[in-house]
Amino acid sequence: MGLADRRILKERSVEIALEEASATLTRQLDLLESEAIAELNRQGDRDVDSIEVVRQCHLRYVGTDSTLTVAFSTAAEMRQQFEQQYQQQYGVTLSDKGLVVATVAVEIIGKTERKPDDQIDKSQAMGIAIEPKPIATVRLYSNSQWHDTPIFQRQDLQVNQELLGPAIVLEKTGTNIVESGWQVLVSDRKNLILTQCDESSKPTISEDETAKPDPVRLEIFNNLFQAIAEQMGFTLQNTSSSVNIKERLDFSCAIFDRAGQLVANAPHIPVHLGSMGESVKALIFDQEKPFQPGDVFISNNPYNGGTHLPDITAITPVFVESQPLFFVASRGHHADIGGVTPGSMPPNSTSVLQEGVLLDNFHLVEQGVLKAKELGDRLTQPPYPARNPAQNLTDLQAQIAANNKGAKELHSMVKQFGLSTVQAYMQHVQDNAEQSVRRVIQQLCEQQGSGPHQCQVPMDCGAIINVSVVLNAADNSASIDFSHTSTQQPNNFNAPLAVCKAAVLYVFRTLVDQPIPLNAGCLKPLKIQVPAGSMLNPTYPAAVVAGNVETSQAVTDALYGALNILAAAQGTMNNFTFGNEKYQYYETICGGSGAGANFDGTDAVQTHMTNSRLTDPEVLELRFPVLLEEFSIRKNSGGAGKHSGGNGVIRKILFREAMTANLLSGRRTNQPFGLAGGASGQSGSASVRRADGTQELLSATATVAISAGDKILIVTPGGGGYGEQSKAL
Repeated sequence: MGLADRRILKERSVEIALEEASATLTRQLDLLESEAIAELNRQGDRDVDSIEVVRQCHLRYVGTDSTLTVAFSTAAEMRQQFEQQYQQQYGVTLSDKGLVVATVAVEIIGKTERKPDDQIDKSQAMGIAIEPKPIATVRLYSNSQWHDTPIFQRQDLQVNQELLGPAIVLEKTGTNIVESGWQVLVSDRKNLILTQCDESSKPTISEDETAKPDPVRLEIFNNLFQAIAEQMGFTLQNTSSSVNIKERLDFSCAIFDRAGQLVANAPHIPVHLGSMGESVKALIFDQEKPFQPGDVFISNNPYNGGTHLPDITAITPVFVESQPLFFVASRGHHADIGGVTPGSMPPNSTSVLQEGVLLDNFHLVEQGVLKAKELGDRLTQPPYPARNPAQNLTDLQAQIAANNKGAKELHSMVKQFGLSTVQAYMQHVQDNAEQSVRRVIQQLCEQQGSGPHQCQVPMDCGAIINVSVVLNAADNSASIDFSHTSTQQPNNFNAPLAVCKAAVLYVFRTLVDQPIPLNAGCLKPLKIQVPAGSMLNPTYPAAVVAGNVETSQAVTDALYGALNILAAAQGTMNNFTFGNEKYQYYETICGGSGAGANFDGTDAVQTHMTNSRLTDPEVLELRFPVLLEEFSIRKNSGGAGKHSGGNGVIRKILFREAMTANLLSGRRTNQPFGLAGGASGQSGSASVRRADGTQELLSATATVAISAGDKILIVTPGGGGYGEQSKAL
């Protein structure tokens, strides 16, 4: 610490356009440099031999929040630095967007010459290393085999000495493991510098491991695959500009094998994750010409693996050894994709054509070239074009950046472990998920018998979700039959088949008490029967916008109810949209979750097929002409029982401009059911309170014209209770 450089960092927010900033930046940097040098001189606790000045600017694209740091220079040179970094990090550049200088920074580095170490003797200073002597030898398991491994004391090691792995270096505060294929060098400051010295020592997979995975490595790959999807999500959030993606986190990211099977995901939106694999498989099946490096495709087609039109999936083939061996994908809910109402969630649509612009495997990036004009032409086509295609493009570019991050991480994984190992463990993690679900089914058979286990869930639109679950103890499989569910509806509560599969996948994954990634393996023990023409398997051009958000919730409640595991949650996402030609906003509103056999439900939580969050009040009021007047827990709205259901919420929003508001919800006439004698939760409601004091009650699906000064009050349902409530003595 005594020899460390002394650093003084000064920053200042400027928020000005790069092209207009030259004189202002120079002036601000001069001031910061003077302040930093003055502070360095004031400290004066020890001398420095030289001073280095580093001037930097933190730049971002207009409309985004993520900044990158560049060295201060001319505007053209700083733009070049920024775009090189942006291309490297996110895979694209937004050359049509302006740059903003968010902050400027000056760092003063007071350097001190390094003094020779008094502890280094003459032979060591000349670089002559003494052969270290081990204090013992033990057996160490490394790279899938056992090694006789020497143990060294760190204080016995001398400068410039090298140890070849495998080796163990002990010290007072820890143990250092040097793996096979690595070496450690003792620096002149007695640091241990580890480097990989043998590329052939990469972990490789044996023939035995192809059939049966190593348990330790299986756990490592479970987490590595999931971590890649999480990194994709961080990139997407940081590079997007819409409230929907950046603040509400209404997006999902995942990686897939070469056949389009889901390998791993981050803990994002369940209804996205269980259905994205269908979109990837549809792209593979429908491809008209071979994939090329740098390709990206987008789709929101509900009849080709999609959910509803606002959810757009970006899919990138990942090339290894000149072959598309993996896929990465990100799905984001766009604030508007056209349709008859702002926000693209029309409550009363009767055809998917009224819900927005349909994109079916649109080739957005062709060999690294972004086809922005072609996308713009498609988004602005009548009859119901997108209202803000520029924002659509910005969020899609963020999705491309997220996919690029996933591809880079997969390449790094292949480089570290080898292609055969990565491919083998992509299959192993799916096989492990399959076996985990089979163990759950075995436990359910032992506890509840084979069934059939049945449940009917009525919906406010008049439809019924009817499921029958038969558990097969012979091979620990399950048949899930929706044959008696209502037929295709004339409204928009039809759910694409991919959504139904996603709900089944979600339910059985939640019953696994091990930290495994949700993936395609979870579906292998499950036989799902959904007849064509059902509301869970509709035919084009049936309207589907509510199926993804409302019907999916009813399906999960029906499955949990049939298995007698969980009382009904609020059973709705309370989809609320408002907007005009300038603003478009969408949110889902939390409610109560259902109680179980040994736990209460949770108050004010997003349940089951949604995992998004609500926009922070400050952001909501900053970005839109509204005020959030109330957001509180709705007391006593959860069902009573031995374990009570969670409470819903009350949300009141005041509008400061004229808007069109839309509500797409459920459980307004039906109540969330209880189980095992538990009481039902209270149903929800919504109303408009006009500026003149009059009040209008809204139905579960409603479109209403809002004037400045009007308020909308939304009251969400509570969850059902579980078990009979104990009687007072």
